[in-house]
Amino acid sequence: MKYCTHCGAEMCDEAVICMCCGCEVNAKTAVGAKDDTIETIIKIFLILGCISIGWLIIPLAWCIPMTVAAFKKLKTGEKFGTGLKVCILLFVSLVAGICLLCMEE
Repeated sequence: MKYCTHCGAEMCDEAVICMCCGCEVNAKTAVGAKDDTIETIIKIFLILGCISIGWLIIPLAWCIPMTVAAFKKLKTGEKFGTGLKVCILLFVSLVAGICLLCMEE
């Protein structure tokens, strides 16, 4: 069983519209499809951030572990902590950090 994201009512797994409030079920939830455009943007800017800062050895020691952790979390669907998002924003890539802060989880 699943629940309506608008009113919280219990619904059948096959339901397309909530019987209580009439809201449509989220298309991503109904079909199981996932829009990974923002994830692709985040990955690109993480890599670009590591490359652009690569000539400095010490900051690179921070960038690579944060980038690897972000890739792992994006791949497995784990939630990001706010601290990691802010560190990525400050130390790796401004664009990737902003995308992570704005991304729905």
